[in-house]
Amino acid sequence: MNDNHFKYSNSVIALPLFFVWFLWFVYWLQIKFDFDFDVNGILPRTFSGLQGIVFSPFIHADINHLYNNSIPLLILLAALRFFYSKQSLAVIGYGILVSGFITWIIGRDSYHIGASGLIYVLVGFIFFKGIQTKYYRLVALSLAVVVVYGGLVWYVFPKVEDKISWEGHLAGLITGFALSLFYKTPEYKKIIKYDWEHPDFDPTQDKFMQRFDENGDFVNLPIIEREEEVQAYYSSNFPVDYTIVENKKNESKPEP
Repeated sequence: MNDNHFKYSNSVIALPLFFVWFLWFVYWLQIKFDFDFDVNGILPRTFSGLQGIVFSPFIHADINHLYNNSIPLLILLAALRFFYSKQSLAVIGYGILVSGFITWIIGRDSYHIGASGLIYVLVGFIFFKGIQTKYYRLVALSLAVVVVYGGLVWYVFPKVEDKISWEGHLAGLITGFALSLFYKTPEYKKIIKYDWEHPDFDPTQDKFMQRFDENGDFVNLPIIEREEEVQAYYSSNFPVDYTIVENKKNESKPEP
């Protein structure tokens, strides 16, 4: 494994910019034409509220609500696209659907709107997946997410703030964790270079480990004396017949 897996592309910037731009465009439509998009949010355990599973991440109550969600989305979507490019679109798509459905099941009887559920999906996925890979760059990314967004964990509990949908946050965090388990990243697995890194490694069979006793002290291996092999003469079970042939060519002819 090497850092060649992380390749920059224009989508690392284009994806988060387009996504956040679309959120602001929807909010502009709401203000410009006086639309009430709140009724398109998630209304738990109602048939009409199912539409909010798809639409709620793109609806925001006011400019502060939209602004507070925009900056984390820009950062987290860029990180997701760069470090997990193969899984990024699936994490976004399924993250919206699954977290929205969980919110529809456990949410309070009111409309739940905003992209904060998706933010918790991204935080959960990036954090837990980075720890699972045990790859130093992804672990560092997970720690960075904790440092920057660690305070968000308090908003998955009820009664922290009445106007905040803690159900949507909790659903997003659960979804992010589940997706981190579902989507495997074999390209980030540590390559085994040494024999002792194999899970079936037996130290008793290793020549180096045999030089240490059970207390960890260095010991000399017993000297094994090798017996000299005595080479035996050639023998065969098959009979060998020899025939003497006169060399007439070299014999001198008798004188007359």
